Amino acid sequence: MKKSKLFAVAGVALLSVGVLAACSSSSSGEQYTYSFVYSTDPDNLNYLTTGKASTADITSNNIDGLLENDQYGNLVPSVAEDWSVSKDGLTYTYKIRKGVKWFTSEGNEYAEVKAQDFVTGLKYAADNKGEALYVLQDSVKGLKDYIDGKSKDFGTVGIKAIDDYTLEYTLTKPEQYWNSKLTYGITYPVNEDFLKSQGENFAKASDPSTILYNGPYILSAVTAKSEIQMVKNEGYWDKDNVHYKTIKLTYDDGSDLDSVINGFDKGIYSGAGLNPNSPGYKKFQEKYADNIAYRPQDATTYLLGMNIDRQSYKYTAKKTDAEKESTKKALLNKDFRQALTFAFDREAYEAQIRGEEGALKPLRNLFVPPQFVQAGGKDFGEMVKENLADKEEWKDVDLSDAQNGLYNPEKAKAEFAKAKEALQAEGVQFPIRLDIPVDQTAITMVQRVQSLKQSIEKNLGSENVVIDIHQMSSDDVNNITYFAENAAQEDWDLNNKVGWGPDYQDPSSYLDILKPSSGESTKTYLGFDSGTNNANAEKVGLGEFEQLVTEAGGETADIQKRYEKYAAAQAWLTDSALIVPIESKGGNQGVARIKPFSGPFAWSGNKGGSTLYKYLEPSDEIVTKDEYEKAQKEWDEKRVESNKKAEEEAKSHVK
Repeated sequence: MKKSKLFAVAGVALLSVGVLAACSSSSSGEQYTYSFVYSTDPDNLNYLTTGKASTADITSNNIDGLLENDQYGNLVPSVAEDWSVSKDGLTYTYKIRKGVKWFTSEGNEYAEVKAQDFVTGLKYAADNKGEALYVLQDSVKGLKDYIDGKSKDFGTVGIKAIDDYTLEYTLTKPEQYWNSKLTYGITYPVNEDFLKSQGENFAKASDPSTILYNGPYILSAVTAKSEIQMVKNEGYWDKDNVHYKTIKLTYDDGSDLDSVINGFDKGIYSGAGLNPNSPGYKKFQEKYADNIAYRPQDATTYLLGMNIDRQSYKYTAKKTDAEKESTKKALLNKDFRQALTFAFDREAYEAQIRGEEGALKPLRNLFVPPQFVQAGGKDFGEMVKENLADKEEWKDVDLSDAQNGLYNPEKAKAEFAKAKEALQAEGVQFPIRLDIPVDQTAITMVQRVQSLKQSIEKNLGSENVVIDIHQMSSDDVNNITYFAENAAQEDWDLNNKVGWGPDYQDPSSYLDILKPSSGESTKTYLGFDSGTNNANAEKVGLGEFEQLVTEAGGETADIQKRYEKYAAAQAWLTDSALIVPIESKGGNQGVARIKPFSGPFAWSGNKGGSTLYKYLEPSDEIVTKDEYEKAQKEWDEKRVESNKKAEEEAKSHVK
């Protein structure tokens, strides 16, 4: 989410990136159908409590919040038609648009959306321990005390319905990025009467009737490992900007590398990515030579995690306790983790799905994208680089996107030599065996993991490190990674199964999730539950990381100083090599029948990206490469101008 935006990585997922759509044979825009694939079933429809993209990708088309993103990434009115900010930056007042309605899954009007619905939504999320509460709990006055049980009265929380059409938030401190949080599901409204009528049945994954709809689309069907369907909400307040009548998503497990492009070729699917390693690639490359274009990278970062406190060993090649202990000690050694980082050839990894020509295009070298924020004439990546300048092992490392900057076999060997000497003194046995799970049906993912194994064992020596690949069912992989409920269920040493998309426009949206005291994803990336005073978290220095992140979060007056402090925290994380950034969403080649860049854009939140269908404008013909690249150039230029204008307009909201 986007979530927090937690993503499962599947064999088909990287092919579905980018705004892809198609039309039916009808020439009427009202009859167009968007048809594509999805790879992970939602386990619920609860946009208020879940942190998973598999839910948000659906419900963000069904539910509108206060604000949304336009095609240039600006925040624009949605259910809130206007807003104002107090001069001290602590009080935000939103005017609710009159006439916005709730509808049932049958399309019948249920009630009008009121300010109280937003209060009810946040209270429900707090009472039910929503996974993304960390996004708001330190921002909204009194919310953390309510969550922690220090206050039993939700009336003490800084969210109030002043009247039916006026909503007020009171913050604990000024946040220049506050409004960007309002595109995220945990801030969406819910009707209290409907919520009570549903009880425990609210937001069941398989039953569209268990939620209400105030957004552009109504969910009509969810069939596990089969199909997801949505239809245009004819009562939607902004229906003129909804150009697709029907959304149809078909389950694809990634086992057939040509299934999506074959479907596109037959007119079944709306668009397709092209996999240079698929059997039909050459045929389709020739057929669509004038139509293939590369999509830009986005803010989602996919990672390789390292389990520093593994507890489960159902899926392992280790035969003795000594082997288990040796692996654990090795992963606690920073030099060893750096050796793995520098030994991992991510360009070869990507070539398994994108070919040599496209292998560099999605690569990412920082958890926080280098261009995510800027201040003082520098982007975030430049600030991080400055913080690493005095460390020998990070000299000459390119941290910019679309570069294989972390790969350096010589550095890998040097770091491993230091690690081996220290580990041998601790009685560690070699080779170190590292278990990594993979979905056996996702052929391209298996190929990528095999590439990871090959490059690490080649550069460090198989007598020193062995990567043990465990091929298993999709459900089994998800249960020990993406859907694991606690660290004890995280049954792996290395995990390339997840990614993260930011919730709001600030580096904290990435870095806060790894705080050992309260981070959302410590179990998913590092194998320990946050808030448990984990001894291994202390051994690898995560207390220092949290101190850096906390200090950065406390800087609210000077945005440049704030970003510089977060850059110091990112530099620490990079040097620690506890997680290895691999790639972003985007950067893939594809074909489509849609007006390029007509959809909403956002670096963060749930209201921009390839799974949002409002605003998309269909094209009767397949877009050519020249048309796409021309549109991208125009979009880049207009976005800069539009963002500057929006920044100036934002000042008018301060009262």
